[in-house]
Amino acid sequence: MRTACLLLAMAGCLLGQAKPDPMQDVPDEPGLPRVLLIGDSISIGYTLPVRAQLQGKANVHRIPENAATTANGVAKLESWLGTGHWDVIHFNFGLHDLKIMDDGKHQVELEAYTANLRQIVARLKSTGARLIFATTTPVPDAQQNPMRKAADPPLYNAAARTVMQEAGVEVDDLYSLVLPRVAEIQRPANVHYTDAGYVELAQQVSAAILRSLDK
Repeated sequence: MRTACLLLAMAGCLLGQAKPDPMQDVPDEPGLPRVLLIGDSISIGYTLPVRAQLQGKANVHRIPENAATTANGVAKLESWLGTGHWDVIHFNFGLHDLKIMDDGKHQVELEAYTANLRQIVARLKSTGARLIFATTTPVPDAQQNPMRKAADPPLYNAAARTVMQEAGVEVDDLYSLVLPRVAEIQRPANVHYTDAGYVELAQQVSAAILRSLDK
C-alpha cells in the first residue's frame, strides 16, 4: 500500500487517508484562473490528479455528477455552468451515448449525438471560456455490462471532431493516448482505469489545460 500511495501522490493519495471526493467542490484560490471539467466517470477518475497537477496554477472544478449522455448535457448544462466566470472548460461526451440498450440501439444514436454536441458547444462558446473537447476513450473488445462495442468510439469521435473543427474547438485526444496501452492501464473487460492509469490521463488533460491558459 505504501508503494501505491507514493506512486499516486500527485492524485492526493496519502498513507492512511482516504482520497478526497472528486465530486466535492473546492474553494477558489484568489488570482488563479478557473477551470471546469465536464464528463463521465472517466473524468471523475482523473479529477483529483488534475487538481493536484494544477495546484497553484488553476482552480479546478467539476460538475457534481456523471455527465452521462449528450442529451443529459443539453438538459443540465445551465445548472452546471452556474453564474461564475470560466477561463477553460474541458469537456467530454460519448461513452454513455454509445451504450447499447436492450433494444440493440445506442442510448443516443450518432445523428442525435452530433446534433446535441453542436448545441452544447454553442452554449459553451457563449461563456467566453477557452474550450477543450476530450475524445471518448477506448472500449474493450469484451463482454461488458452495460454493453458497448469497441468499434463505436472511433465513429463517435469522428463525428465529434467534425463538430469541434466547425466550431474551432481544441481536441484533447485521450483515445489515442490510451489505445496502445489498453492492456497496461485499463481494467480488464472494463471501460475504467487503474489508479495509475487515471494519473496518466490527468497528465495529458492538465497539459492541454495549461496550453490553453497560456494562449
